[in-house]
Amino acid sequence: MSLKVAIIEDEPAIAQNLKHLLCELDPSLKVLTILKGVQESVAWLKVHITDCDLLFMDIHLNDGLSFDIFKEIAPGPPVIFVTAYNRFALEAFSVNGIDYILKPFQYQQLAHTLQKYNSLSSRNASIDVDTVSRLLTALTPASTYKKSYLVQYQEKLIPVKVSAISWFYTEKEVVYAFTQEGRRYIVEATLEKIQEEVDPNLFYRANRQFIVQRRAIQHIDFYFNGRLIVHVLPKSHEKIIVSKAKAPMFKKWLDH
Repeated sequence: MSLKVAIIEDEPAIAQNLKHLLCELDPSLKVLTILKGVQESVAWLKVHITDCDLLFMDIHLNDGLSFDIFKEIAPGPPVIFVTAYNRFALEAFSVNGIDYILKPFQYQQLAHTLQKYNSLSSRNASIDVDTVSRLLTALTPASTYKKSYLVQYQEKLIPVKVSAISWFYTEKEVVYAFTQEGRRYIVEATLEKIQEEVDPNLFYRANRQFIVQRRAIQHIDFYFNGRLIVHVLPKSHEKIIVSKAKAPMFKKWLDH
């Protein structure tokens, strides 16, 4: 009988690559759907959760954390979490996670994960949380948030403090940090990686192009169709627009 899988991932290219690799590893495997957000996933799982054997799930989605799905849906099929860093590993395994793959994932990683799933005798098998906790304690520094980024400036490498960065943005596949002093530096990282590395109490992923710092935000304007425009200092070169789906969570983040 073919393995039936659902993919929950808000980056289309990553989702399609994952689907391709899974089907290459197991030609009989069926990807039932690709879902992009929390609410979309909740709606689909309420109807189809019993049809699905295994979930591949990113942690950061376009309208929240995938863990929010389990506030409305009781854990059912085993979950393979796919993300960039291990900050959320314990919570992942507490909601029926059977494996944890770090991006960028490789063919052999997925092969090992499918082997692991096939070796389980129960749909509800889970990882021992205490074991994972001890491993993470040994491997993770006391503070996991970045304090600075090393950037190239003219003919030198200089450290730029994260606290001095007003926002990060991406343009033509290059990521930049814009400081409070109005300086722009290229950062050798993706926005996804930066999102995992900086303190979420201070920085927010406003959209696919911008991560903004709380202290840089001056005010917010209402925009068309329930969206928001975020005004920052120094002024950004493009409009920073928060989607209607993310607007409630963004306002909640600012209000705490």
